[in-house]
Amino acid sequence: MTSAEHILDLRDFIEASPSSFHAAHAAGERLAAAGFTQLAEDAHWPVHGKFFMIRDGAIIAWVVPKQVTATTAFNILGSHTDSPSFKLKPKPTTGRFGWLQAGVEVYGGPLINSWLDRELQFAGRLVDLDGTETLVATGPLLRFPQLAIHLDRSTNDGLKLDKQQHMNPIWGQGNPADEDLLGLLAERAGVDAQTIGGFDIVVADTAPGQVFGAKNEFFAAGRMDNLTSVHAGLVALIAAADAVTAGGDQAIPVLAAFDHEEIGSGSRSGACGPILEDVLTRVSDGLGASVSERRRAFANSVCISADAGHAVHPNYSERHDPANLPVLNGGPLLKINANQRYATDGVGAALWAKLCATAGAPYQEFVSNNNVPCGSTIGPLTATRLGIRTLDVGTPLLSMHSARELCGVNDPFYLTQITQAFFSSAV
Repeated sequence: MTSAEHILDLRDFIEASPSSFHAAHAAGERLAAAGFTQLAEDAHWPVHGKFFMIRDGAIIAWVVPKQVTATTAFNILGSHTDSPSFKLKPKPTTGRFGWLQAGVEVYGGPLINSWLDRELQFAGRLVDLDGTETLVATGPLLRFPQLAIHLDRSTNDGLKLDKQQHMNPIWGQGNPADEDLLGLLAERAGVDAQTIGGFDIVVADTAPGQVFGAKNEFFAAGRMDNLTSVHAGLVALIAAADAVTAGGDQAIPVLAAFDHEEIGSGSRSGACGPILEDVLTRVSDGLGASVSERRRAFANSVCISADAGHAVHPNYSERHDPANLPVLNGGPLLKINANQRYATDGVGAALWAKLCATAGAPYQEFVSNNNVPCGSTIGPLTATRLGIRTLDVGTPLLSMHSARELCGVNDPFYLTQITQAFFSSAV
């Protein structure tokens, strides 16, 4: 793909992925179309070939050529499928004064004001009493309406939103006692509402991604943190798979797209859970590795934790480190933090520089202003859990954690090129 084609493909992937469950499903569909085989966790796994598995809202895919050994290393691209948003509560049908509203709670750390006055949808999974899961995405259905300025003249001096009082979206008119939001979701999904035993439903934007700017250099969409990285890893793995299968000295490439990063990764499908180790162990077992040989493989393995990062904001430059000011379309970020909020060290930085040179792609360093502590990623979690050398990178964004984020059209393409070089290497 060209950069222009790549950004439109990213747009399509984001549109197909309004929830983590949709993202895992959409990625799985692309992998299956490219000849990858989906494996069930409770089934016997073959060793050599192109495979993927889905656990809830997470997906892991890998390629094992026949030439590998019990001590062959893994090259892992880690990312996450979830984004800050709002999640539907139990007994979600609420309302008053003739409005139908929904009970939601905050998921992660969204820029709450960015969700106001947008046409939004519910998306996620419904689970029948027999355990059957059905994906649902309603399309435009709800809105968080902002109070008119005539009723609060101080709004522009500082908007204060109470998460419980003010963040109850409207989705219709009527009497809450006579309506059923879950019934509506079941109808949209084509299932019997009486059989629903549980659900995991989030709020997502419905506006399509848009390329814009004087030279079409910008791209805006929801959930770019972190679907830019999931998409980059997906496209790169599919592109590299056949060459890896035919080669003889590559590491085993692995795409790991976890869920729940935005709330700490502490789940069975999150980076703190066992999902990646489960897959690596089963692949290693299939290769006949002893515990010692698996540890030797891990010792030579690398994980690139690919998330989003901050581009310099022209109106708030004082919030950035004065010597490290990443710009859009300047290349992906190598994220560095002295307190290991990012896992990059000197060895990882050198490896990143080498991969970027191989791919012919630029990159930029990111470090926080000393007075503005940074967040963290799956990088330190993966390094701590598995002992695999890990480095943190990411696509530079403005408006991170907004309902609609902004990147440069070239940076996701650069990240994909670098990831393909990584997946094709023996590093």
